Amino acid sequence: MFDGATIIDSLDTLYLMELQDEFQEAKAWVEENFHLNVSGEASLFEVNIRYIGGLLSAFYLTGEEVFRIKAIKLGEKLLPAFNTPTGIPKGVVNFKSWGWAMAGSSSILAEFGSLHLEFLHLTELSGNQVFAEKVRNIRKVLRKIDKPFGLYPNFLSPVSGNWMQHHVSVGGLGDSFYEYLIKSWLMSAKTDVEAKDMYYEALEAIETHLLNVSPGGLTYIAEWRGGILDHKMGHLACFSGGMIALGAEDAKEEKRARYRELAAQITKTCHESYARSDTKLGPEAFWFNSGREAVATQLSESYYILRPEVVESYMYLWRQTHDPIYREWGWEVVTVSPGEILSNRSRFLRDPRRVQ
Repeated sequence: MFDGATIIDSLDTLYLMELQDEFQEAKAWVEENFHLNVSGEASLFEVNIRYIGGLLSAFYLTGEEVFRIKAIKLGEKLLPAFNTPTGIPKGVVNFKSWGWAMAGSSSILAEFGSLHLEFLHLTELSGNQVFAEKVRNIRKVLRKIDKPFGLYPNFLSPVSGNWMQHHVSVGGLGDSFYEYLIKSWLMSAKTDVEAKDMYYEALEAIETHLLNVSPGGLTYIAEWRGGILDHKMGHLACFSGGMIALGAEDAKEEKRARYRELAAQITKTCHESYARSDTKLGPEAFWFNSGREAVATQLSESYYILRPEVVESYMYLWRQTHDPIYREWGWEVVTVSPGEILSNRSRFLRDPRRVQ
């Protein structure tokens, strides 16, 4: 489908880091090589957060019209996604026919729930209300539908508007839906009361039904499958420490201190998933069972793919508290020795029972 996801996703970073030669090279690529008359399939979610999000950020930082125009045109190409009985979009786009591929019968909460920020800005920059209308309808559907114990399952039928499975996760499949709620509240200069209410209601349900403390004293957010808990956290769920810290200020007064402490405890748990691994890099998922805590217990989860969520939470907690421990933890991540990683890989290959 499209080329250049890393180029466009990096535009704001290049600009903020004053890497002007690299930024100008990337801008020239967008002007000359980023064409929208392409064929093939792509993820609605990835196109939105990486391409549209990257272009919008670059426009707001620089005022360069090329970024605004390309973002709006690309947004227009995504609009057929919403042509479903409920207005909940399908997850995969076919740009050849401007149609939508059947990527299963369900839409994913983290995908259709992570469009709001960008689409409101598309309306603001284009004057076309259709972008805002599409994402506001998603909110309308979610507000109306019954939610088990106030929780949001990860799979929703775009045809019937019913939940397809009762699997709830603050990690993969659910994660950025919650993040976009609190950030919509903040981005609106704290006028989007609907987003605020949805966020704190969801957080209270998570705290009541998913939050656990291990025998060793580690706080974690479990996954929920039809009323049964999986006592695990994915690396993706480790963004939640930073999110809860970000939202603590605007919680009910009696909850603010609690949420600040909860953010710190979850972030500490995610740090432990790094500290307890042989390489000092955290696994894709870690469990709390059979006397083992914050470690991967399956080979299929014992890998690290440059995920940023743990370090992101360190950054939020540092900015809120200025506790130097978060800087120290961040420095630990960037100074992991390649030799140490290779050494541990060799030990694992000799003894594949070692999975962390």
